[in-house]
Amino acid sequence: MSVRTVQATRYVTPLREGGSVPAIVEADDDGLYVLKFHGAAQGPKSLIAELISGEIGRALELPVPEIVFIELDPVLAKAEPDPEIQELIEKSGGLNLGLDFLPGSLAFAPAAPPEITPELAANVVWFDAFTLNVDRTPRNPNLLSWHKKLWLIDHGASLYFHHNWPDADRVAKSPFQLSRQHILLPFAGSILDAGTTLRPMLTPEVIDSIVSQIPDVWLADDPLDRSPDEVRAAYRNLLLARLENASIFEEEAERARTARV
Repeated sequence: MSVRTVQATRYVTPLREGGSVPAIVEADDDGLYVLKFHGAAQGPKSLIAELISGEIGRALELPVPEIVFIELDPVLAKAEPDPEIQELIEKSGGLNLGLDFLPGSLAFAPAAPPEITPELAANVVWFDAFTLNVDRTPRNPNLLSWHKKLWLIDHGASLYFHHNWPDADRVAKSPFQLSRQHILLPFAGSILDAGTTLRPMLTPEVIDSIVSQIPDVWLADDPLDRSPDEVRAAYRNLLLARLENASIFEEEAERARTARV
């Protein structure tokens, strides 16, 4: 589950969506990627959430685009005429995060959805509850339709416990009431069955391999003055604790689903 590293070779265009202003860049492997900047307002924690949650989704065999590390040379700012975006690129020199760009993809439309089975929808609801992803509601679905299939993007707002580490243990064992507003809940089968399928796929070894890839540079300036290895261990322990207490958020989501039915 090793994440590749590529070098950005060409700044293509900004994506003026949300507050982070990601961009499409071309890399030295000739691929196009949606680049998320570590210098954006959300900072490295957004990239950490994107990395961990996205790789968990991929480990669960959910349709998440490939995630890569992207080395960015600030000189690429010269290709962007907007001074604000120039400044963002210049502040984000070094290691950033990218997702494989899906050309021609369309925003998810509930009235004309791509191919979604009840099992897939339930798995996505479970995944978002596990990772505390607040961005899969009708207001902000973060879903794409590409070649008639569903794709999951933008997980930077997940794992919100890392914005308040002293409260993280409580959050790890909490339900996730936003499951009630999940955009795929009307399409979902049993969330309890989804948990039975997905929980065994997230072994401690899988979690270890994911959190071990968080770069040291994104873990600097820890508010509790922990080393990068200590912070990685904190992420690992909280994810495993959330998995051990999965019945709490599974039952919450299942109650919401059956209430809709």
